[in-house]
Amino acid sequence: MYLCSVKAIVEHIVTQLTPYYGEHEARELAFWIIEETTGMSRFDLCTHKGTKNIPDLEIILKKLCNFVPVQYIFGHTEWLGLDLEVNEATLIPRPETAELVEAISNQQSAISNQQSAISSQRSAISNQQSAVRVLDVGTGSGCIALALKKKHPEWIVEGLDKSEEAITVAKRNAKKLGLDVRFFVADILNDEIGEYDIIVSNPPYIRPSERGTMTENTLRYEPKEALFVPEEDPLLFYRRIAQLHKAKELWLEISETQGDAMLELMQQMDYEAKCLKDMYGKQRFIHAIQK
Repeated sequence: MYLCSVKAIVEHIVTQLTPYYGEHEARELAFWIIEETTGMSRFDLCTHKGTKNIPDLEIILKKLCNFVPVQYIFGHTEWLGLDLEVNEATLIPRPETAELVEAISNQQSAISNQQSAISSQRSAISNQQSAVRVLDVGTGSGCIALALKKKHPEWIVEGLDKSEEAITVAKRNAKKLGLDVRFFVADILNDEIGEYDIIVSNPPYIRPSERGTMTENTLRYEPKEALFVPEEDPLLFYRRIAQLHKAKELWLEISETQGDAMLELMQQMDYEAKCLKDMYGKQRFIHAIQK
């Protein structure tokens, strides 16, 4: 147990972690540790004048110095307003993936508004619309599927992953969040799936030769099968998803280097596709509709 003033604790953590993460990230990690271990908010930390107990601080610091992701140390992460359990069987959700969820939600909301306006002008047409059926391929922690279900409770949302451990985590997240999403074990490369309106996926797309561009904590601890594809076939999962023709609409997260190749692939698979950029201006998403 580490008993000291909050300011002293922060500075101790920053000193220990700066050689590994740089000062800015080390300071963010310091606040994260104290918030997790004490339950204090960031405002509380800045105004607290007394001492605080930090259980197992040196154990936590040792793990961080070995590049264990802080999300795995505490077993959860906040993402798009969801408190998600994560562990070494699941990827840690990224901000870019949150952009993918927002893009899907915004586009579908616009379509629904247009359909409602048309329907209200035609008394012979029922205002009841069929629920949108969505499948998240390679769901991991269930983050994409759960975020879409939270935004659109009327949708029928499912998620698959070939990892039984990941599906167990996704089911626990759904139960904790009170979201009715069906998760199941399947291998998209070998198993058949049903029909959906939308398939969304952030599949493995990193070549082994690109390992040098990745952070140490990702390389050491996040699941390799959720990251890497064969060097000679980086579009393996996208090709399979498109070949199945099980959804009229695809939303896919891609590597920033794959935009042109993905547009060509989608055209070959009879999809009209466009590439969308992320917040950093990088080609990051494919939106494709069957011709």
